Amino acid sequence: MGVKRNDQWQHWTYSEYYEEVRIAAKSFIEREWGRNGRLHCILIRGFAVGIYTTNSPEACHFVADNCNANVIVVENKAQLSKILKVWDRLPHLKAVVQYTGEVEGKHENVYNWNQFLELGKTVADRVLQERMSQLVANRCCTLIYTSGTTGAPKGVMISHDNITWTAQAALNHVQAGKREEHIVSYLPLSHVAAQMTDIYMSMYCCGTVWFAQPDALKGSLVNTLRECRPTLFLGVPRVWEKIMEKMLEVGATVTGPKRRIADWAKGKALQGNMNIEQGRSTPFGWTIATGILKKIKVSLGLDRCWGQFVAAAPVTMETLRYFQSINIPLYELYGMSECSGPLTISIPGHVLSGSCGIKMEGTEMKIDKPDEDGNGELCMRGRNVFMGFLNNEEKTKEALDVDGWLHSGDVCKIDDVSIRIAEGQLIITAGGENIAPVPIEDNIKKEVPLISNAILIGDKRKFLSCLLTLKVEVEADTGAPTDRLTKAAIAFCKSVGSEATTVSEILKTKDENVMKAIQAGVDRANEEAISRAQKVQKWCILENDFTIHGGELGE
Repeated sequence: MGVKRNDQWQHWTYSEYYEEVRIAAKSFIEREWGRNGRLHCILIRGFAVGIYTTNSPEACHFVADNCNANVIVVENKAQLSKILKVWDRLPHLKAVVQYTGEVEGKHENVYNWNQFLELGKTVADRVLQERMSQLVANRCCTLIYTSGTTGAPKGVMISHDNITWTAQAALNHVQAGKREEHIVSYLPLSHVAAQMTDIYMSMYCCGTVWFAQPDALKGSLVNTLRECRPTLFLGVPRVWEKIMEKMLEVGATVTGPKRRIADWAKGKALQGNMNIEQGRSTPFGWTIATGILKKIKVSLGLDRCWGQFVAAAPVTMETLRYFQSINIPLYELYGMSECSGPLTISIPGHVLSGSCGIKMEGTEMKIDKPDEDGNGELCMRGRNVFMGFLNNEEKTKEALDVDGWLHSGDVCKIDDVSIRIAEGQLIITAGGENIAPVPIEDNIKKEVPLISNAILIGDKRKFLSCLLTLKVEVEADTGAPTDRLTKAAIAFCKSVGSEATTVSEILKTKDENVMKAIQAGVDRANEEAISRAQKVQKWCILENDFTIHGGELGE
């Protein structure tokens, strides 16, 4: 493992890492904290529970209280302050450990990391080994808390067998581990995708994990990619979109012969990658074009990356086609916390844009109650399927039927051996017309690059309206949106004759140039509507973008 501190990379071998994990596990034993608590807790029959760093104090309280956490390890003083605010309502919490920095002020049962490790040095190895010998494959190993968008977050209980089997199955599926693998860790480790990829799969294949800086998603991620040059990289759609936006911004400054050569190469790469999807040969000029485009891979730090994966949310066709045009095809995958992460993964030879790949060997899937087009609820079964929801028998029975099938709640169809997710929940207007919101929202964002999020409103209503948020800078520590427009957003405003640099400026003055530009984009999107009912009649700009920090989004 590697992490950059004070501008210098620090490294741990697996042996060094394991030794520190053992010492930490002993510290839990010394104070009898180990029944519920990350990897060092798992060794002694405890289980790990992740909390997002963007969580509010109340959100932290919900998770800690729901799982009866008796120890919480926090990153720094900012995270410690959240727990201190709610500790008096956490009857099971015995101690808090601050991983980086010194603990400020005097707080009973609050330790820095070195103080915590000292506690375990008096515990004999045999005591730890005895605890480890009691580990059982079908017991809970870790808890992943799902999004709270349909009620309170639920604790997904994942067993030791779920974790180890899924890690091996996923590696075999993508044929990873045949080379020296390098992974950049930048997504929250409380999320099942990052936990599976960065912790368990990387350990299973003896890969090297490079931890990105805290401000990775604010701009430093590309610098880490260039330094570490990962061999595989998992990105949520928004990460790939940000890279695309930056590349388009840079590309717009290129003119003359260089522009014509680049456009030619991109055209050949797009045609070639689409041909590969269909099992056809690549076009004449493919080799020259990919050679020209190799510089882009180097500039992004992806020059030795054999697998670029996208997951966790729907990705637009525009994004997929763009990366095909620069010869960095994205491999879509589908999964969820309840199946320990992945279920289907696209791999070379089984790639079709808009499809989420083929199922991993050893898993089963079926469509429940399919309609005449083959669309229905996706159900899955296998050793990756979770144990149930913590302290929630009712929701567990809703998710798992008596035959062991996990009901995903996602509508899709199975084509041959791949799955294609439906466009999402339909809006049914007052006039009875069924409307898929995602394509309309994506079209509006495509037509108006200033827009960050577009949310269609229209269920049981006479016409469609849309809530819009603008692209703004975010605070690196909290993830909270600021009022400041991004550089790309400011450039868009200037291109339409506006000098606005903040959202409040636009809203306060009802900036005529920006409003006209947005309306023109909505009009262009409406031209693609197949009926009048699918046209957006009204829209408004919200003061703040949607974030986990603000409570508009679940984790």
